[in-house]
Amino acid sequence: MSPSASPLIPVTLLTGFLGSGKTTVLNHLVRQPELADALVIINEFGEMSLDHMLVAHSTENLIMEMSSGCLCCTIRGDLVQTLRDVAWRFSREGQRQFRRVVIETTGLADPAPIVHTLMTHPQVANRYRLDGIVVTLDLATGDATLDLHPEAVRQAAIADCLLLTKADVADTETRDALMRRLAAINPAAPRWEVLHGEVSASKVLALGLFSTQGKAPDVERWLREEAYTDDAHSHGHTHVHHHGNEDGHGHDDSVAHHHHGHHHDINRHDDHIRAFCFAVDEPIPAEILAAWLDVLLGFIGADILRVKGILNIEGSDKPMVIHGVQHIFHPPATLPAWPSEDRRSRLVFITRDVSREAIEETFRAFHNVLPQAWEAAA
Repeated sequence: MSPSASPLIPVTLLTGFLGSGKTTVLNHLVRQPELADALVIINEFGEMSLDHMLVAHSTENLIMEMSSGCLCCTIRGDLVQTLRDVAWRFSREGQRQFRRVVIETTGLADPAPIVHTLMTHPQVANRYRLDGIVVTLDLATGDATLDLHPEAVRQAAIADCLLLTKADVADTETRDALMRRLAAINPAAPRWEVLHGEVSASKVLALGLFSTQGKAPDVERWLREEAYTDDAHSHGHTHVHHHGNEDGHGHDDSVAHHHHGHHHDINRHDDHIRAFCFAVDEPIPAEILAAWLDVLLGFIGADILRVKGILNIEGSDKPMVIHGVQHIFHPPATLPAWPSEDRRSRLVFITRDVSREAIEETFRAFHNVLPQAWEAAA
């Protein structure tokens, strides 16, 4: 069977800053039945860490990948070769012996290059799909880590799920301050407190749009539009309307222990992160969408940390979903049906130093000006 005819293999990316407890979490995850047939890839910067010898997983399904240089510079070659080769290295009688992949990355790395590889590399994207980005953060020192290291802020901003470790050594004030900050950086990511690395595999798997069981895509769970606003439907239905606050403040009712982000530190603007959602009532011409995204990515792509959307494209009765990390977008996917009666196009953005108004104004400009220009040219 060709790779394109086979279901894509889900990949979970486990990352987090140095000392945040990634390996302890991984050690507990791989003991669970849901990960019994997972292939674990560890990509570590420099010398092998002794901690990685503690990963309790079958040696048949554990790969140690050492990087001699910066992960961002070597990831294209190293990871592509690994993912390309494992299909036959871990097969018996022509049958692949793993159902999913978990990649643990060095804490120094920006996860974006790995995501880009999974999304776009021709030898990878036709076999694998990104299931979710899981980020560990130390509750006791996480706030200081975010202050000192922009990489940690980027990790938190693009996460699908945040695991807050070392809860037993964090005082309440420190913990609550970090929770508020994370609610502003990434309001849609569930935040789970983890003690001694113990977390249920169900909390970190199936975070993507498509499931391994072939079920209908759960767009509402994936998009989580409600996390970006206190009242997602309080605004009138203008052509383009928006939700959320300029500073990305929102809350997530499904956060572990119901840690809502209602009360944010108004002086905490040093992350430069904005999280927001806006909706378009009318169907969008495909050429307008393509031109708008090209301009956005060309000029500010590096500062669009993550974008997800379900779009009503003019002339199509089925929705299209888009998903991008920084300047790279996954190929758009057409869904079999709308998940609800709501036919608006909805996009959620997490950006760095890019306001919601700037995104919306560029869309209005393209939607209102381009058709007139095309008519004039004709």
